[in-house]
Amino acid sequence: MTSKLTPQEAARGALRAGLPLADGRHEEVAATANHIHSVISTLRELDFGETCPASSFRAGEKDTDATV
Repeated sequence: MTSKLTPQEAARGALRAGLPLADGRHEEVAATANHIHSVISTLRELDFGETCPASSFRAGEKDTDATV
């Protein structure tokens, strides 16, 4: 498990990326980044087994072989 991003780390990272944050935005950016990280971590734990990749499905087409 990684530690949470602090407001100071968020400010430094944004500055390195060329996106300096306005004063007072550091906490919100850090909180948002931490939330995104927690969601991605949860998704990585899911076991999709033999689920087909999304590219194998076609939007708008109905599966005529499905049993209801």
